Amino acid sequence: MKKRILSVAVLFAFAMIFSSQASAQSAEVFGGYSYVRLNDHGSISNTNGGTGSLAFGVIPLVSAVADFGVYHGGASSINGNLASYMFGPKVSAPVGRIRPFAQVLFGGAHLSATGSGSSYSAGENSFAMALGGGLDAAVLPHIGIRLIQAEYFQTNFNDGLNNRQNNTRISAGVTLRF
Repeated sequence: MKKRILSVAVLFAFAMIFSSQASAQSAEVFGGYSYVRLNDHGSISNTNGGTGSLAFGVIPLVSAVADFGVYHGGASSINGNLASYMFGPKVSAPVGRIRPFAQVLFGGAHLSATGSGSSYSAGENSFAMALGGGLDAAVLPHIGIRLIQAEYFQTNFNDGLNNRQNNTRISAGVTLRF
């Protein structure tokens, strides 16, 4: 009798583990517009571009995220491009049709600049970090709209001062959930 109860308990435990893993393993693809305000010790540059990310559920409410972005901007006679690639955890929970989330991403960024009308060209790689969150709204069962994603976006390009730029990144777009 004890073996049967133990067997049923073990089967029940495995069923719970497998059902929780099945519900945790979801994927989300995001693509959209991004505005990045680069703040280099008082020198402000506004850049526009796009951000894309892939999130894969590892446990309920927690996903692993890979985030990539490309932004373009310039001031006077210099044009600049910034590319970012960051990875980290994301926590989200549905509240009706809205899904708030928070994430911390770490990775790198590449800045390239060219002077218009001259042969000036420069490029540099840097550590990058993003800390923030946002709101997704479900439109259809697998399609949603990222209403806002707002983040503190830090880069560490060599600027001759303290090598840290405290930036802001705001994004919005479309999400696909599988």
